[in-house]
Amino acid sequence: MSDNVPLSQLAMARPGGGADYLDGLNPEQKQAVETLEGPLLVLAGAGTGKTRVLTTRLAHIIRTGRAKPWQTLCVTFTNKAAREMRDRAQNLIGPDGEGLRWLGTFHSISAQILRRHAELAGLKPTFTIIDTDDQIRLCKQIIEAENIDPKRWTPRYLAGLIDGWKNRALLPDKVPSDEAYQFADGKGIRLYDIYQRRLSILNACDFGDLLLLTIRLFQDNRDVLAEYHDRFRYILVDEYQDTNIAQYLWLRLLARGTGNICCVGDDDQSIYGWRGAEVTNILKFEQDFEGADVIRLERNYRSTGHILACASQLITENKGRLGKTLWTEGDEGEPVKLRGLWDGEAEARLIGDDIESWRSSGRRYEDCAVLVRASWQMRAFEERFIMLGIPYRVIGGPRFFERAEIRDAMAYFRLIRSEDDDLAFERVVNQPKRGVGASSLQKLQQIARGDGRSLHTITRMVLQTDEIKGPAKRGLTSFMNHLDMWRDKHHGGMSHTELAEQILDESGYTDMLRADRSPQAATRLENLKELINAMGEFDSLAGFLEHVQLVMDTSRDGGSEDEVQILTLHAAKGLEWPMVFLPGWEEEVFPSKRSIDENGNKGLEEERRLAYVGITRARERCYISFVANRQIYGRWQSVIPSRFVDELPHKHVEAISETGYGQRQGFGESFGGGSSSFEDLGEKSTYSSPGWKRMRETTRKRSAPPVIDGKAELIASTDPGRAGFKLGQRVFHIKFGYGKVEQIEGAKLTVEFEKAGTKKVIATFVEAA
Repeated sequence: MSDNVPLSQLAMARPGGGADYLDGLNPEQKQAVETLEGPLLVLAGAGTGKTRVLTTRLAHIIRTGRAKPWQTLCVTFTNKAAREMRDRAQNLIGPDGEGLRWLGTFHSISAQILRRHAELAGLKPTFTIIDTDDQIRLCKQIIEAENIDPKRWTPRYLAGLIDGWKNRALLPDKVPSDEAYQFADGKGIRLYDIYQRRLSILNACDFGDLLLLTIRLFQDNRDVLAEYHDRFRYILVDEYQDTNIAQYLWLRLLARGTGNICCVGDDDQSIYGWRGAEVTNILKFEQDFEGADVIRLERNYRSTGHILACASQLITENKGRLGKTLWTEGDEGEPVKLRGLWDGEAEARLIGDDIESWRSSGRRYEDCAVLVRASWQMRAFEERFIMLGIPYRVIGGPRFFERAEIRDAMAYFRLIRSEDDDLAFERVVNQPKRGVGASSLQKLQQIARGDGRSLHTITRMVLQTDEIKGPAKRGLTSFMNHLDMWRDKHHGGMSHTELAEQILDESGYTDMLRADRSPQAATRLENLKELINAMGEFDSLAGFLEHVQLVMDTSRDGGSEDEVQILTLHAAKGLEWPMVFLPGWEEEVFPSKRSIDENGNKGLEEERRLAYVGITRARERCYISFVANRQIYGRWQSVIPSRFVDELPHKHVEAISETGYGQRQGFGESFGGGSSSFEDLGEKSTYSSPGWKRMRETTRKRSAPPVIDGKAELIASTDPGRAGFKLGQRVFHIKFGYGKVEQIEGAKLTVEFEKAGTKKVIATFVEAA
């Protein structure tokens, strides 16, 4: 060992040259740690210990004296990952670990570099980094100054478009001219240029600029780039498969120094193409970095053999991959369970029962996760878990009925039911924008409070005067006329689901979301469709509104650390649970129709990688399910299983048909390979399983749609005549325990529970004790 190595490091090294921090590494991991010269790609499969390899490699570089801590550059994608790497590395390195000055995200490290060379980048050292809200506000100012309709061409969409160009390292003069037509009939590039000039005046930059300006700094100032070549002897990069073009160019420029760059990633887990990630960056690593070594980490320390075999077989259908196969020395475990069900309610009911069985066996709720492709799928599981009293938490977003677009829609529906609902009135009177600003609304509120009347009543009176003029008066007039028209339709017998669709369309709400072309807007539209589906399960608007009120009230009761996790597949990356449920494996749901329509085979392969990520989140048990029918805008439609179902390996899967009537039947030896056509449920669908055909034969003998248990419960909750309880009757609720019925209001009960106190519950949530 070199004489230049600090004594503290020598004291920590083992006699004979060994190092305790290398203990426990498998041969491939150790090779990745000790291969220090030249470019290296560590192809790390799910659960193969990539973070351990990264931190141990960093410790090895420093403890063997190859570089000082401040001569290493370690790049991550999130602050959380950076903190974890720093903590783990410092534990291995010891006191010298405090010198890890260049360990952080792409953006944080770029900010450090720009602060040092601000003038060369056209900034002052005190420059401001604006956040997303400020970025959208600036875009709005520019759009309005250019006399562009902000309802048709939204500020959020322009901000997203600019982010996309910056992810590709394109300044305004480099954007292809045809892309200008993505905004305001050809004005996109000019607005981008105005935006950049405005930032310069403000001495500010956005997050995209942090990388873009650093790239330009290096390209225009070779002496500055040479300084960082000398500074960074080793470069380590986490999650390389998620890099975009700008991050790729940033790394290429810095790696030209010593060439000692180590990128750790998994091409099979590249799932963020929709936000600019380029899987080709990792696929062409060996071409980009001449003489690169590639080490595959394939030994998995997370999941059972059956789970890994399913994931590995599924991902082989992708052509754009470097190739690897996960394996484990652990148990084979239980086969992956594949279940076909009648509809979404049956799916939610079965998963709820599975979780209850898991809990009753002594395991914890927090060990279970429901991973969905789209947020609209969460609604059925949330309602079922509330009914069963299963504590749950939505990760990465609010609960379904707490989402902004759902609250907006519900406010419109509440105003149809009760015109004096001031809270609902305030929420949507200017949503979408109608010219009713804060001052106009404040004036209405002052008059209403002084007169003791509702905003709705006062607005009718004010519109007959000159109290409010101009755009605000026109907007209020239109709003009130629409409310009157919708109420007339409601009282005239129009179905509540059809009315809800008309309200969302005629109010301009859906047009507002369609004009916003961001992924978030598309998700919000899908959530509104699911809201209409939920309404279709009730006989009336009143019944639905009452149901939501009770669901919201129940969901607020208490909190628990021991909770089932509900989240999207995208949000699940990097996480793991003993039991994982993967519902909704049907064509157009998963793989996503939108993803394939927009990106073709590239989109399909990313969807398959998402399926791979989902399966590999499971440690002990993995349950995949699909249904035969989905309600779309209140109408039943037959759907077919996802193509991913037929790509699973037979011998590692237990395929079961759950008909929703208490019947269970095996799919038989084969559930894949070839296809058969069925037209017995109205729309043609294809599936290759004889067991699936038997399930269809069973269910088609019932009326369509059938009144299965879940459906009957929902119908009963809106029918006062079917509550079936008496005052004083002793009842039992899964969450609140035993109690006595104190009041009956249709399908709503007020129950005095022995331990939980007085609660309002839906009648179908309790049973006679």
